[in-house]
Amino acid sequence: MTQRDQPDVRSLADMTPELMTRYSEGTFTDLIGLKYTALGPDRVAAEWVVSPQQHQPAGIVNGGVYCTVIETLASVGGGAWFGERGTVVGVNNNTDFLRAVREGTLRGEATPVHRGRLQQLWQVVITDEDDRVVARGQVRLQNLAAAQ
Repeated sequence: MTQRDQPDVRSLADMTPELMTRYSEGTFTDLIGLKYTALGPDRVAAEWVVSPQQHQPAGIVNGGVYCTVIETLASVGGGAWFGERGTVVGVNNNTDFLRAVREGTLRGEATPVHRGRLQQLWQVVITDEDDRVVARGQVRLQNLAAAQ
């Protein structure tokens, strides 16, 4: 899929998890294997299988992978909520790394903390197969109104 085939951000409100996974083909999140499992204006969830390519030299998942997933899920949720009013862009990502992971399936879930006229704040929790929190973060999004 080429960049031209990517969905218009304003259409995120109509996206299904399967479509979003398909439209993400060829992007950075596709590279790490992120698959959406829920997508809506109040909750976005996805999962991926840890691979050695995601490790840092000590053999655990690189923190940048968590930052990527957190930013992505929050942005998709924020875009689904903002809908046809415009687009959203991340302006701050704060991620805490809580538990080292070497393998297995990880799941991320994003939910809104605040959604205002100009900005949104989303929290994202990443858990392992035993439902232990391995990372958490929050992303502040700027709402950019569509050109009139």
